[in-house]
Amino acid sequence: MEKLNIEIYSVFSDINKLNTISSKKAFKKIVRDFLNCICELYDIEKNVVLPEIENKEEVLEFLVKTGMIKNKSQFEDLKEVLKKEFKNVISIISIYVKKNIPIDKNLNKFIDYYRKEEVNRYLNDKKSPTVVDFFCGAGGMSLGFHQNGYKIVLANDIEKVCTETYSFNHYEIPKNRILNDDIKNIIDNIDDIVTEEVDVIIGGPPCQGFSMANRQRIIDDPRNILYKYYVKGVEKLKPKLFVMENVKGMLSVAEQVKEDFHNLESVDYDVDYHLFNAKDFSVPQNRQRLIYIGIRKDICKKINKNATNIINEIIEHTKQMSQYTLYDAIGDLRELEPFRTKNATEVDTEESGKKIEKNISREASEYANLINNDVINSLVFNHKARYNNDRDIEIFGRMLPGDKSDSERIADIMPYKSRSNIFKDKYYKLKPNDICKTITAHMKFDCNMYIHPNQARGLTPREAARVQSYPDDYMFCGTYTKTYMQIGNSVPPLMSRIIAKIISKYL
Repeated sequence: MEKLNIEIYSVFSDINKLNTISSKKAFKKIVRDFLNCICELYDIEKNVVLPEIENKEEVLEFLVKTGMIKNKSQFEDLKEVLKKEFKNVISIISIYVKKNIPIDKNLNKFIDYYRKEEVNRYLNDKKSPTVVDFFCGAGGMSLGFHQNGYKIVLANDIEKVCTETYSFNHYEIPKNRILNDDIKNIIDNIDDIVTEEVDVIIGGPPCQGFSMANRQRIIDDPRNILYKYYVKGVEKLKPKLFVMENVKGMLSVAEQVKEDFHNLESVDYDVDYHLFNAKDFSVPQNRQRLIYIGIRKDICKKINKNATNIINEIIEHTKQMSQYTLYDAIGDLRELEPFRTKNATEVDTEESGKKIEKNISREASEYANLINNDVINSLVFNHKARYNNDRDIEIFGRMLPGDKSDSERIADIMPYKSRSNIFKDKYYKLKPNDICKTITAHMKFDCNMYIHPNQARGLTPREAARVQSYPDDYMFCGTYTKTYMQIGNSVPPLMSRIIAKIISKYL
């Protein structure tokens, strides 16, 4: 295994470089998540403190293997960083090491040894088709391509929490190829940053200027400047194909978008678009998205296909796919009570759920097997109910699936009844045997429009992730509310998986 810079694969910063309170806090947070995984997996008491550590040498070796310390001489430094948590951390690791059992795959994402192994494999891969993902978010679109054997050579997003989630889960990618930066700062030099030939560019630039009434040239609308940088990225990297995802509102200017890709300097693309619905890709959700496919003109001649042909092939493929319901997506996850303590989102409880817990679910559904590639994950991540007040819990309990804010069942306690014409959809109880409404980033504020069909609470981040077709081993980092933001803004991996599979035939 070649010598690699630790910083491109380790989740743990070098403890000798933790010079700020925030950096120490971040380090300890990762340690806690790691230990929570171990305790949940192997039924170890989370607060255990052993009077004496008998297997210190084995513990030291494991600490180095994880990357918590980079060498054994840092053991005392670790003690200084962890302070009062140190004895508990070492006790848990000591008990775990004594068990001498194979490492669960969920732990690999935390452990330097395995992360380094995957990065080395990635760096030695010269055959897989290459992808650049602009506006990568939490990594949903990339995941669909990765599942089809693509190599992500660069991912970029301005949201730090998104790139943290992306890097943690896509641990095969060197961290220096996952850029947390404004695309405006990197696009001019993108062809120096990405030195490989790029087969595909993917991404969904955020655009606020897409209304059905907007008739001005989209690329000149300052609200849509990020779209302009996506176009520039295509122009500079000249991929064989590109896939651009966006909201339905972009349909009103779709022909202008095609024109913009015809006007690139020294390269031309055949472009077509189609308004797809995620439900047609086996995603149990009503989520309409405009997908653009672009094929470089020389590649069109080589494969004797144009963008319309590829889109029609995707459409034909979706006609054969099964459709699933909300219950198919979330029915096997354990029941939870709404969280009753205000301003304590990081607190885990048995009743309201935990960020990390052992999977005790019943037999998985066909849909769960599909998104998990027929593997039952040993842990469940981010399955935590959010805080609700007494009034909302009462409202949730009275409503029946399909009820909205104007339901007679809640008329006497509805807080917005004087403005019911405005807030008709303020509350909505989901139907278990139907597809879910569109999962959005608004869930970070409340889940009142995403009330669980038979429990008096909103959907958890894990349930929202299931509806978005994320596999169960995908852990969302960051604060509780930001997990909803990341999930709501994602491209469903199942949708991306099918598109990636079809275009792979022509690379």
